[in-house]
Amino acid sequence: MSELPEGSGRSAHAAAHLAGMGSGRTRGPIRIVDTSLRDGNQSLWGATGITTGMAEVAARELDAMGLDAIDFTSSTHLSMGVKFHREDPWERLDRVTAAAPGTLLSAITTGMRFMSWEKASESVMRLALRMLARHGVTRLHIAEPMNDRDATRRVAQWAKQEGFERVVAGVVFTESPVHTDERYIANAAAYDADPAIDRVYLKDPGGLLTAPRVADLVPQLRAVVSKPLELHSHTTTGAASQLYVQAAALDIDVLHTGLGPLSNGTAQPSLEHLLINLDAIGIPVDVDREAAARAAETLWRIARSQGLAAGEPTEFDLGAHVHQVPGGMMGTLRRQLSEIGLADRLPAVLDECVRVRADLGYPIMVTPFSQFVGSQALMNVLAAESGQERYSRIPDEVVRFVLGHFGTPEGPIDPDVISRVRDLPRAAELDRPAEELSLAELHRIHEARLGRALTEEELLLAIVLPEEQLAPMYAAGPAPAWSSGARSVTGAGRVVTDAQTFIEAVDELPRWRHLNVRFGEARISLTRPSEESA
Repeated sequence: MSELPEGSGRSAHAAAHLAGMGSGRTRGPIRIVDTSLRDGNQSLWGATGITTGMAEVAARELDAMGLDAIDFTSSTHLSMGVKFHREDPWERLDRVTAAAPGTLLSAITTGMRFMSWEKASESVMRLALRMLARHGVTRLHIAEPMNDRDATRRVAQWAKQEGFERVVAGVVFTESPVHTDERYIANAAAYDADPAIDRVYLKDPGGLLTAPRVADLVPQLRAVVSKPLELHSHTTTGAASQLYVQAAALDIDVLHTGLGPLSNGTAQPSLEHLLINLDAIGIPVDVDREAAARAAETLWRIARSQGLAAGEPTEFDLGAHVHQVPGGMMGTLRRQLSEIGLADRLPAVLDECVRVRADLGYPIMVTPFSQFVGSQALMNVLAAESGQERYSRIPDEVVRFVLGHFGTPEGPIDPDVISRVRDLPRAAELDRPAEELSLAELHRIHEARLGRALTEEELLLAIVLPEEQLAPMYAAGPAPAWSSGARSVTGAGRVVTDAQTFIEAVDELPRWRHLNVRFGEARISLTRPSEESA
Protein backbone atom coordinates (compact mmCIF):
# COMPACT_ATOMS: atom_id res chain seq x y z
CA MET A 1 0.00 0.00 0.00
CA SER A 2 1.15 3.56 -0.66
CA GLU A 3 2.60 5.23 2.41
CA LEU A 4 1.80 8.81 3.40
CA PRO A 5 3.65 10.71 6.12
CA GLU A 6 2.04 10.41 9.52
CA GLY A 7 0.53 13.29 11.45
CA SER A 8 0.15 16.91 10.50
CA GLY A 9 1.23 18.93 13.50
CA ARG A 10 3.39 22.01 13.06
CA SER A 11 5.92 21.39 15.83
CA ALA A 12 6.42 17.65 15.35
CA HIS A 13 7.42 17.70 11.71
CA ALA A 14 8.82 21.09 10.76
CA ALA A 15 12.46 21.23 9.71
CA ALA A 16 14.13 23.82 11.91
CA HIS A 17 15.76 25.70 9.05
CA LEU A 18 12.47 25.75 7.05
CA ALA A 19 9.97 26.42 9.84
CA GLY A 20 10.04 30.15 9.23
CA MET A 21 8.48 29.64 5.79
CA GLY A 22 5.15 28.71 7.36
CA SER A 23 5.26 30.83 10.48
CA GLY A 24 3.21 33.67 9.02
CA ARG A 25 0.14 31.55 8.32
CA THR A 26 -2.90 32.72 10.31
CA ARG A 27 -5.87 30.71 9.02
CA GLY A 28 -5.57 27.24 10.54
CA PRO A 29 -4.98 23.87 8.82
CA ILE A 30 -5.05 23.52 5.06
CA ARG A 31 -8.14 21.73 3.70
CA ILE A 32 -8.02 19.50 0.62
CA VAL A 33 -10.23 19.09 -2.45
CA ASP A 34 -9.31 15.83 -4.19
CA THR A 35 -9.33 16.12 -7.99
CA SER A 36 -8.50 12.52 -8.96
CA LEU A 37 -11.88 11.47 -10.33
CA ARG A 38 -12.55 14.60 -12.37
CA ASP A 39 -9.54 16.71 -13.31
CA GLY A 40 -6.98 13.94 -12.85
CA ASN A 41 -9.02 11.66 -15.09
CA GLN A 42 -9.48 14.39 -17.68
CA SER A 43 -5.90 15.67 -17.65
CA LEU A 44 -4.22 12.27 -17.70
CA TRP A 45 -6.73 9.79 -19.10
CA GLY A 46 -8.70 11.92 -21.57
CA ALA A 47 -11.84 11.90 -19.35
CA THR A 48 -12.51 8.26 -20.30
CA GLY A 49 -10.46 6.28 -17.78
CA ILE A 50 -12.96 6.16 -14.92
CA THR A 51 -16.17 4.13 -15.13
CA THR A 52 -19.12 4.32 -12.75
CA GLY A 53 -17.96 1.18 -10.95
CA MET A 54 -14.45 2.56 -10.52
CA ALA A 55 -15.70 5.91 -9.25
CA GLU A 56 -17.97 4.12 -6.81
CA VAL A 57 -15.12 2.06 -5.32
CA ALA A 58 -12.72 5.02 -5.16
CA ALA A 59 -15.36 7.29 -3.61
CA ARG A 60 -15.73 4.99 -0.60
CA GLU A 61 -12.05 5.45 0.19
CA LEU A 62 -12.05 9.17 -0.56
CA ASP A 63 -15.04 9.67 1.75
CA ALA A 64 -12.97 8.44 4.70
CA MET A 65 -10.26 11.08 4.17
CA GLY A 66 -12.13 14.02 5.70
CA LEU A 67 -11.84 16.02 2.49
CA ASP A 68 -13.26 19.47 2.00
CA ALA A 69 -14.84 18.12 -1.21
CA ILE A 70 -14.37 15.67 -4.06
CA ASP A 71 -13.90 17.33 -7.46
CA PHE A 72 -16.12 14.72 -9.05
CA THR A 73 -17.64 15.60 -12.39
CA SER A 74 -18.41 17.98 -15.25
CA SER A 75 -20.69 17.89 -18.24
CA THR A 76 -17.69 16.61 -20.25
CA HIS A 77 -17.22 13.67 -17.90
CA LEU A 78 -20.88 12.79 -17.92
CA SER A 79 -21.06 12.89 -21.72
CA MET A 80 -17.87 10.79 -22.03
CA GLY A 81 -19.47 8.21 -19.76
CA VAL A 82 -22.40 7.97 -22.16
CA LYS A 83 -20.31 7.92 -25.33
CA PHE A 84 -17.44 5.64 -24.31
CA HIS A 85 -18.91 3.49 -21.53
CA ARG A 86 -22.66 3.50 -22.30
CA GLU A 87 -23.30 4.54 -18.72
CA ASP A 88 -26.25 6.55 -17.45
CA PRO A 89 -24.88 9.76 -15.90
CA TRP A 90 -27.64 9.95 -13.30
CA GLU A 91 -26.89 6.41 -12.17
CA ARG A 92 -23.22 7.38 -11.82
CA LEU A 93 -24.10 10.38 -9.66
CA ASP A 94 -26.47 8.35 -7.48
CA ARG A 95 -23.99 5.55 -6.89
CA VAL A 96 -21.09 7.82 -6.03
CA THR A 97 -23.31 9.93 -3.76
CA ALA A 98 -24.28 6.76 -1.89
CA ALA A 99 -20.61 5.69 -1.70
CA ALA A 100 -19.44 9.05 -0.27
CA PRO A 101 -22.27 10.30 1.98
CA GLY A 102 -19.97 12.36 4.20
CA THR A 103 -18.23 14.44 1.53
CA LEU A 104 -19.52 17.17 -0.76
CA LEU A 105 -19.37 16.14 -4.42
CA SER A 106 -18.40 18.95 -6.74
CA ALA A 107 -19.09 19.71 -10.40
CA ILE A 108 -17.41 22.34 -12.51
CA THR A 109 -19.16 24.52 -15.05
CA THR A 110 -17.81 27.17 -17.35
CA GLY A 111 -21.07 29.04 -17.11
CA MET A 112 -23.78 28.86 -19.74
CA ARG A 113 -22.91 25.44 -21.18
CA PHE A 114 -23.87 21.83 -20.52
CA MET A 115 -22.33 19.01 -22.61
CA SER A 116 -22.78 20.93 -25.87
CA TRP A 117 -20.28 23.59 -27.02
CA GLU A 118 -23.21 25.89 -27.71
CA LYS A 119 -24.42 28.31 -25.07
CA ALA A 120 -27.34 26.90 -23.13
CA SER A 121 -30.54 28.81 -22.55
CA GLU A 122 -31.53 29.71 -19.00
CA SER A 123 -34.17 26.97 -18.95
CA VAL A 124 -31.65 24.29 -20.00
CA MET A 125 -28.95 25.56 -17.65
CA ARG A 126 -31.33 25.62 -14.71
CA LEU A 127 -32.50 22.11 -15.61
CA ALA A 128 -28.89 20.88 -15.67
CA LEU A 129 -28.16 22.45 -12.28
CA ARG A 130 -31.34 21.02 -10.81
CA MET A 131 -30.53 17.50 -12.07
CA LEU A 132 -26.99 17.65 -10.66
CA ALA A 133 -28.29 18.76 -7.25
CA ARG A 134 -31.14 16.23 -7.31
CA HIS A 135 -28.61 13.43 -7.80
CA GLY A 136 -26.25 14.45 -5.03
CA VAL A 137 -23.80 16.93 -6.51
CA THR A 138 -24.23 19.97 -4.30
CA ARG A 139 -20.98 21.93 -4.68
CA LEU A 140 -20.39 23.93 -7.86
CA HIS A 141 -17.20 25.47 -9.23
CA ILE A 142 -17.87 28.24 -11.74
CA ALA A 143 -14.94 28.95 -14.05
CA GLU A 144 -16.39 31.53 -16.45
CA PRO A 145 -14.00 31.53 -19.44
CA MET A 146 -14.26 35.28 -20.09
CA ASN A 147 -14.00 36.09 -16.36
CA ASP A 148 -17.44 37.61 -16.91
CA ARG A 149 -18.41 38.78 -13.44
CA ASP A 150 -22.11 39.21 -14.14
CA ALA A 151 -22.42 35.79 -15.79
CA THR A 152 -20.66 34.12 -12.86
CA ARG A 153 -22.95 35.77 -10.33
CA ARG A 154 -26.02 34.88 -12.37
CA VAL A 155 -25.11 31.18 -12.54
CA ALA A 156 -24.26 31.22 -8.82
CA GLN A 157 -27.73 32.53 -8.02
CA TRP A 158 -29.37 29.89 -10.21
CA ALA A 159 -27.29 27.16 -8.57
CA LYS A 160 -28.45 28.17 -5.11
CA GLN A 161 -32.06 28.36 -6.28
CA GLU A 162 -31.81 24.87 -7.82
CA GLY A 163 -30.40 23.18 -4.72
CA PHE A 164 -26.62 23.61 -4.48
CA GLU A 165 -25.20 23.95 -0.97
CA ARG A 166 -21.87 25.55 -1.85
CA VAL A 167 -20.90 27.73 -4.81
CA VAL A 168 -17.24 28.51 -5.52
CA ALA A 169 -16.61 31.35 -7.97
CA GLY A 170 -13.46 31.22 -10.03
CA VAL A 171 -10.97 33.95 -10.81
CA VAL A 172 -9.53 32.31 -13.92
CA PHE A 173 -5.84 33.08 -14.32
CA THR A 174 -3.96 33.54 -17.56
CA GLU A 175 -1.05 35.52 -18.95
CA SER A 176 -1.41 37.71 -22.01
CA PRO A 177 -0.73 41.27 -23.15
CA VAL A 178 -4.33 42.23 -22.27
CA HIS A 179 -5.17 40.54 -18.93
CA THR A 180 -4.54 42.48 -15.72
CA ASP A 181 -4.44 41.85 -11.98
CA GLU A 182 -6.86 44.74 -11.52
CA ARG A 183 -9.58 42.68 -13.23
CA TYR A 184 -8.78 39.62 -11.12
CA ILE A 185 -8.94 41.59 -7.87
CA ALA A 186 -12.15 43.42 -8.81
CA ASN A 187 -13.85 40.12 -9.64
CA ALA A 188 -12.69 38.52 -6.39
CA ALA A 189 -14.03 41.44 -4.37
CA ALA A 190 -17.39 41.25 -6.14
CA TYR A 191 -17.66 37.52 -5.48
CA ASP A 192 -16.76 38.00 -1.83
CA ALA A 193 -19.66 40.42 -1.49
CA ASP A 194 -22.21 38.22 -3.28
CA PRO A 195 -24.47 36.23 -0.90
CA ALA A 196 -24.98 33.49 -3.52
CA ILE A 197 -21.22 32.78 -3.59
CA ASP A 198 -19.70 30.90 -0.65
CA ARG A 199 -16.05 30.81 -1.69
CA VAL A 200 -13.59 32.18 -4.21
CA TYR A 201 -10.92 30.19 -5.98
CA LEU A 202 -7.92 31.11 -8.06
CA LYS A 203 -8.10 28.74 -11.02
CA ASP A 204 -4.90 28.27 -13.00
CA PRO A 205 -5.92 25.86 -15.79
CA GLY A 206 -2.66 26.18 -17.72
CA GLY A 207 -0.36 25.84 -14.73
CA LEU A 208 0.96 29.31 -15.54
CA LEU A 209 1.46 30.70 -12.06
CA THR A 210 5.07 31.34 -11.07
CA ALA A 211 6.64 32.06 -7.69
CA PRO A 212 6.73 35.85 -8.27
CA ARG A 213 3.11 35.87 -9.48
CA VAL A 214 1.90 33.90 -6.44
CA ALA A 215 3.84 36.19 -4.11
CA ASP A 216 2.18 39.21 -5.70
CA LEU A 217 -1.33 38.00 -6.56
CA VAL A 218 -2.36 35.79 -3.62
CA PRO A 219 -1.89 38.53 -0.96
CA GLN A 220 -3.94 40.90 -3.12
CA LEU A 221 -6.74 38.33 -3.35
CA ARG A 222 -6.50 37.55 0.34
CA ALA A 223 -6.87 41.26 1.13
CA VAL A 224 -10.29 41.47 -0.57
CA VAL A 225 -11.65 37.95 0.13
CA SER A 226 -12.93 37.27 3.65
CA LYS A 227 -14.53 33.98 2.57
CA PRO A 228 -12.46 30.80 2.17
CA LEU A 229 -9.97 31.12 -0.67
CA GLU A 230 -8.94 28.09 -2.74
CA LEU A 231 -6.18 27.41 -5.26
CA HIS A 232 -6.42 25.06 -8.24
CA SER A 233 -3.37 24.68 -10.48
CA HIS A 234 -1.71 22.08 -12.71
CA THR A 235 1.81 20.67 -12.67
CA THR A 236 2.12 21.21 -16.43
CA THR A 237 5.17 23.46 -16.02
CA GLY A 238 6.61 21.63 -13.02
CA ALA A 239 6.05 24.63 -10.73
CA ALA A 240 2.73 23.96 -8.99
CA SER A 241 4.04 21.70 -6.21
CA GLN A 242 6.33 24.48 -4.99
CA LEU A 243 3.68 27.16 -5.52
CA TYR A 244 1.19 25.25 -3.34
CA VAL A 245 3.65 25.46 -0.45
CA GLN A 246 4.11 29.17 -1.07
CA ALA A 247 0.34 29.74 -1.29
CA ALA A 248 -0.27 27.83 1.93
CA ALA A 249 2.17 30.16 3.71
CA LEU A 250 0.24 33.12 2.25
CA ASP A 251 -3.06 32.02 3.86
CA ILE A 252 -4.76 30.10 1.07
CA ASP A 253 -7.41 27.97 2.84
CA VAL A 254 -7.94 25.07 0.43
CA LEU A 255 -5.63 23.34 -2.07
CA HIS A 256 -6.74 21.07 -4.92
CA THR A 257 -4.62 17.92 -5.21
CA GLY A 258 -4.66 14.49 -6.84
CA LEU A 259 -3.72 11.07 -5.50
CA GLY A 260 -1.40 8.35 -6.77
CA PRO A 261 -1.60 7.84 -10.54
CA LEU A 262 -4.12 10.67 -10.97
CA SER A 263 -1.73 13.41 -9.89
CA ASN A 264 1.27 15.15 -11.46
CA GLY A 265 1.84 15.27 -15.23
CA THR A 266 -0.70 17.78 -16.52
CA ALA A 267 -2.97 17.20 -13.51
CA GLN A 268 -2.69 18.58 -9.95
CA PRO A 269 0.17 18.18 -7.47
CA SER A 270 0.04 14.96 -5.45
CA LEU A 271 -1.33 15.03 -1.93
CA GLU A 272 1.44 12.61 -0.95
CA HIS A 273 4.21 15.13 -1.63
CA LEU A 274 2.20 18.15 -0.50
CA LEU A 275 2.01 16.56 2.97
CA ILE A 276 5.77 16.07 3.05
CA ASN A 277 6.35 19.65 1.96
CA LEU A 278 3.90 21.26 4.37
CA ASP A 279 5.12 19.09 7.24
CA ALA A 280 8.61 20.41 6.55
CA ILE A 281 7.52 24.03 7.05
CA GLY A 282 5.13 23.32 9.91
CA ILE A 283 1.74 23.92 8.23
CA PRO A 284 -0.88 21.35 9.29
CA VAL A 285 -3.22 19.65 6.81
CA ASP A 286 -6.69 18.49 7.85
CA VAL A 287 -6.85 15.07 6.18
CA ASP A 288 -6.84 11.42 7.30
CA ARG A 289 -3.54 10.11 5.98
CA GLU A 290 -4.25 6.41 6.45
CA ALA A 291 -7.49 6.79 4.49
CA ALA A 292 -5.59 8.76 1.83
CA ALA A 293 -3.10 5.90 1.48
CA ARG A 294 -5.95 3.43 0.99
CA ALA A 295 -7.60 5.68 -1.60
CA ALA A 296 -4.31 6.09 -3.48
CA GLU A 297 -3.83 2.32 -3.56
CA THR A 298 -7.34 1.87 -4.98
CA LEU A 299 -6.52 4.33 -7.77
CA TRP A 300 -3.23 2.51 -8.43
CA ARG A 301 -5.16 -0.77 -8.77
CA ILE A 302 -7.49 0.86 -11.28
CA ALA A 303 -4.56 2.23 -13.29
CA ARG A 304 -2.70 -1.10 -13.32
CA SER A 305 -5.79 -3.15 -14.19
CA GLN A 306 -6.60 -0.92 -17.17
CA GLY A 307 -3.04 -0.32 -18.37
CA LEU A 308 -3.48 3.42 -17.83
CA ALA A 309 -0.36 5.56 -17.50
CA ALA A 310 0.18 7.38 -14.22
CA GLY A 311 1.01 11.05 -14.05
CA GLU A 312 4.70 11.66 -13.54
CA PRO A 313 6.47 14.60 -11.93
CA THR A 314 7.19 17.24 -14.55
CA GLU A 315 10.52 18.94 -15.07
CA PHE A 316 10.39 22.70 -14.83
CA ASP A 317 9.26 23.74 -18.31
CA LEU A 318 8.37 27.27 -19.34
CA GLY A 319 7.30 26.08 -22.78
CA ALA A 320 3.73 25.73 -21.55
CA HIS A 321 3.70 29.50 -20.94
CA VAL A 322 3.95 29.87 -24.71
CA HIS A 323 1.07 27.65 -25.89
CA GLN A 324 -0.94 27.79 -22.59
CA VAL A 325 -2.92 24.64 -23.43
CA PRO A 326 -4.43 23.59 -20.07
CA GLY A 327 -3.91 20.20 -18.45
CA GLY A 328 -7.38 18.84 -19.18
CA MET A 329 -7.27 20.01 -22.78
CA MET A 330 -3.80 18.50 -23.28
CA GLY A 331 -5.08 15.08 -22.25
CA THR A 332 -8.09 15.40 -24.55
CA LEU A 333 -5.99 16.72 -27.44
CA ARG A 334 -3.56 13.82 -27.19
CA ARG A 335 -6.45 11.35 -27.19
CA GLN A 336 -8.21 12.98 -30.13
CA LEU A 337 -5.04 13.17 -32.25
CA SER A 338 -4.28 9.53 -31.49
CA GLU A 339 -7.82 8.51 -32.46
CA ILE A 340 -7.33 9.98 -35.94
CA GLY A 341 -3.75 8.75 -36.33
CA LEU A 342 -2.12 12.19 -35.99
CA ALA A 343 -0.37 11.95 -32.61
CA ASP A 344 2.88 13.16 -34.19
CA ARG A 345 1.24 16.50 -35.08
CA LEU A 346 0.95 17.60 -31.45
CA PRO A 347 4.03 19.92 -31.47
CA ALA A 348 2.83 21.66 -34.65
CA VAL A 349 -0.68 22.04 -33.22
CA LEU A 350 0.68 23.55 -30.00
CA ASP A 351 2.73 26.06 -32.00
CA GLU A 352 -0.31 27.00 -34.02
CA CYS A 353 -2.36 27.41 -30.82
CA VAL A 354 -0.15 30.38 -29.98
CA ARG A 355 -1.01 32.12 -33.24
CA VAL A 356 -4.71 31.28 -33.12
CA ARG A 357 -5.09 32.52 -29.55
CA ALA A 358 -3.55 35.87 -30.51
CA ASP A 359 -5.78 36.05 -33.61
CA LEU A 360 -8.89 35.53 -31.45
CA GLY A 361 -8.08 38.28 -28.93
CA TYR A 362 -6.30 36.17 -26.30
CA PRO A 363 -9.20 34.13 -24.89
CA ILE A 364 -8.36 32.41 -21.61
CA MET A 365 -7.30 28.86 -22.39
CA VAL A 366 -10.02 27.13 -20.42
CA THR A 367 -13.05 25.08 -21.54
CA PRO A 368 -14.60 25.74 -24.01
CA PHE A 369 -12.17 28.31 -25.50
CA SER A 370 -9.12 26.07 -25.27
CA GLN A 371 -11.01 23.52 -27.37
CA PHE A 372 -11.97 26.22 -29.89
CA VAL A 373 -8.35 27.32 -30.21
CA GLY A 374 -7.12 23.73 -30.39
CA SER A 375 -9.63 22.74 -33.07
CA GLN A 376 -8.80 25.76 -35.22
CA ALA A 377 -5.08 25.15 -34.74
CA LEU A 378 -5.43 21.55 -35.93
CA MET A 379 -7.43 22.64 -38.98
CA ASN A 380 -4.79 25.26 -39.80
CA VAL A 381 -1.98 22.71 -39.49
CA LEU A 382 -3.77 20.25 -41.78
CA ALA A 383 -4.62 23.05 -44.22
CA ALA A 384 -0.95 24.06 -44.47
CA GLU A 385 0.07 20.44 -45.10
CA SER A 386 -2.36 20.29 -48.03
CA GLY A 387 -1.26 23.64 -49.50
CA GLN A 388 -4.24 25.66 -48.25
CA GLU A 389 -4.33 28.90 -46.30
CA ARG A 390 -4.81 29.19 -42.57
CA TYR A 391 -8.50 29.59 -41.70
CA SER A 392 -9.52 27.99 -44.99
CA ARG A 393 -11.78 25.89 -42.74
CA ILE A 394 -13.37 27.37 -39.62
CA PRO A 395 -15.46 25.27 -37.21
CA ASP A 396 -18.86 26.52 -36.12
CA GLU A 397 -17.66 27.12 -32.57
CA VAL A 398 -14.97 29.56 -33.76
CA VAL A 399 -17.50 31.27 -36.03
CA ARG A 400 -19.79 31.79 -33.05
CA PHE A 401 -16.88 33.04 -30.95
CA VAL A 402 -15.87 35.63 -33.54
CA LEU A 403 -19.50 36.70 -33.91
CA GLY A 404 -19.60 37.45 -30.18
CA HIS A 405 -21.90 34.67 -29.03
CA PHE A 406 -19.62 33.87 -26.07
CA GLY A 407 -18.92 37.45 -25.03
CA THR A 408 -16.16 39.90 -25.85
CA PRO A 409 -12.54 38.83 -25.42
CA GLU A 410 -10.11 41.07 -23.57
CA GLY A 411 -8.12 41.76 -26.75
CA PRO A 412 -9.14 42.64 -30.33
CA ILE A 413 -9.83 39.87 -32.83
CA ASP A 414 -7.65 39.95 -35.94
CA PRO A 415 -9.53 41.90 -38.67
CA ASP A 416 -8.64 39.30 -41.32
CA VAL A 417 -10.20 36.56 -39.21
CA ILE A 418 -13.32 38.67 -38.69
CA SER A 419 -13.54 39.23 -42.44
CA ARG A 420 -13.12 35.53 -43.23
CA VAL A 421 -15.81 34.58 -40.74
CA ARG A 422 -18.32 37.17 -41.93
CA ASP A 423 -17.79 36.08 -45.54
CA LEU A 424 -18.85 32.53 -44.71
CA PRO A 425 -22.44 31.63 -45.66
CA ARG A 426 -22.51 29.63 -42.44
CA ALA A 427 -21.97 32.82 -40.42
CA ALA A 428 -25.38 34.19 -41.42
CA GLU A 429 -27.04 30.92 -40.40
CA LEU A 430 -25.31 30.82 -37.02
CA ASP A 431 -25.89 34.50 -36.27
CA ARG A 432 -29.64 34.17 -36.11
CA PRO A 433 -30.93 34.68 -32.56
CA ALA A 434 -31.56 31.36 -30.84
CA GLU A 435 -35.15 30.79 -29.82
CA GLU A 436 -35.52 30.66 -26.03
CA LEU A 437 -37.85 27.75 -25.34
CA SER A 438 -39.56 27.12 -22.03
CA LEU A 439 -39.14 23.81 -20.25
CA ALA A 440 -42.72 22.89 -21.15
CA GLU A 441 -42.01 23.57 -24.83
CA LEU A 442 -38.82 21.49 -24.70
CA HIS A 443 -40.75 18.63 -23.12
CA ARG A 444 -43.39 18.80 -25.85
CA ILE A 445 -40.85 18.90 -28.70
CA HIS A 446 -38.67 16.04 -27.50
CA GLU A 447 -41.52 13.84 -26.33
CA ALA A 448 -43.10 14.22 -29.78
CA ARG A 449 -39.77 13.38 -31.44
CA LEU A 450 -39.19 10.28 -29.32
CA GLY A 451 -42.82 9.20 -29.04
CA ARG A 452 -42.87 8.77 -25.26
CA ALA A 453 -43.08 10.69 -22.01
CA LEU A 454 -39.74 11.88 -20.62
CA THR A 455 -38.52 12.47 -17.10
CA GLU A 456 -36.53 15.65 -16.54
CA GLU A 457 -33.35 13.55 -16.54
CA GLU A 458 -34.24 11.99 -19.89
CA LEU A 459 -35.27 15.36 -21.31
CA LEU A 460 -31.94 16.98 -20.48
CA LEU A 461 -29.98 14.17 -22.14
CA ALA A 462 -32.28 14.29 -25.17
CA ILE A 463 -31.58 18.02 -25.54
CA VAL A 464 -27.79 17.83 -25.37
CA LEU A 465 -26.79 14.38 -26.69
CA PRO A 466 -27.52 12.57 -29.98
CA GLU A 467 -29.89 9.63 -30.00
CA GLU A 468 -27.18 7.35 -31.45
CA GLN A 469 -25.32 7.71 -28.14
CA LEU A 470 -28.35 7.58 -25.87
CA ALA A 471 -30.02 4.47 -27.34
CA PRO A 472 -27.02 2.17 -26.63
CA MET A 473 -26.71 3.66 -23.15
CA TYR A 474 -30.32 2.90 -22.29
CA ALA A 475 -30.02 -0.58 -23.80
CA ALA A 476 -26.89 -1.36 -21.78
CA GLY A 477 -28.67 -1.27 -18.43
CA PRO A 478 -26.96 -0.62 -15.08
CA ALA A 479 -23.23 -0.01 -15.13
CA PRO A 480 -21.22 -2.99 -13.85
CA ALA A 481 -19.50 -2.92 -10.49
CA TRP A 482 -15.71 -2.81 -10.60
CA SER A 483 -13.11 -5.01 -8.97
CA SER A 484 -9.35 -5.10 -9.49
CA GLY A 485 -9.73 -8.16 -11.73
CA ALA A 486 -12.08 -6.38 -14.16
CA ARG A 487 -11.09 -4.36 -17.17
CA SER A 488 -12.60 -1.29 -18.73
CA VAL A 489 -15.58 -1.53 -21.09
CA THR A 490 -13.69 0.42 -23.71
CA GLY A 491 -10.60 -0.38 -25.70
CA ALA A 492 -8.58 -3.54 -25.93
CA GLY A 493 -9.51 -6.00 -23.19
CA ARG A 494 -13.03 -4.63 -22.72
CA VAL A 495 -15.65 -6.81 -21.05
CA VAL A 496 -18.19 -7.63 -23.77
CA THR A 497 -21.77 -8.69 -23.28
CA ASP A 498 -23.07 -9.21 -26.83
CA ALA A 499 -21.92 -9.73 -30.40
CA GLN A 500 -21.94 -6.03 -31.27
CA THR A 501 -19.64 -4.98 -28.43
CA PHE A 502 -17.39 -7.92 -29.29
CA ILE A 503 -17.05 -6.71 -32.87
CA GLU A 504 -16.32 -3.16 -31.72
CA ALA A 505 -13.68 -4.34 -29.26
CA VAL A 506 -11.97 -6.60 -31.78
CA ASP A 507 -11.85 -3.80 -34.34
CA GLU A 508 -9.66 -1.80 -31.94
CA LEU A 509 -7.08 -4.60 -31.64
CA PRO A 510 -3.93 -4.27 -33.79
CA ARG A 511 -2.44 -6.71 -36.31
CA TRP A 512 -5.24 -9.18 -37.04
CA ARG A 513 -6.67 -10.25 -40.41
CA HIS A 514 -9.16 -13.12 -39.82
CA LEU A 515 -11.10 -14.23 -36.74
CA ASN A 516 -13.61 -17.03 -36.29
CA VAL A 517 -15.17 -17.13 -32.83
CA ARG A 518 -18.12 -18.91 -31.25
CA PHE A 519 -19.95 -16.48 -28.92
CA GLY A 520 -22.67 -18.36 -27.03
CA GLU A 521 -25.01 -19.68 -29.71
CA ALA A 522 -23.62 -17.30 -32.31
CA ARG A 523 -20.66 -17.82 -34.60
CA ILE A 524 -18.77 -14.67 -35.60
CA SER A 525 -16.45 -14.55 -38.60
CA LEU A 526 -14.52 -11.34 -39.17
CA THR A 527 -12.11 -10.29 -41.90
CA ARG A 528 -10.27 -6.99 -41.81
CA PRO A 529 -9.72 -5.46 -45.29
CA SER A 530 -6.11 -4.90 -46.27
CA GLU A 531 -4.91 -1.33 -46.77
CA GLU A 532 -4.66 -2.03 -50.49
CA SER A 533 -8.34 -2.95 -50.75
CA ALA A 534 -9.59 -0.31 -48.33
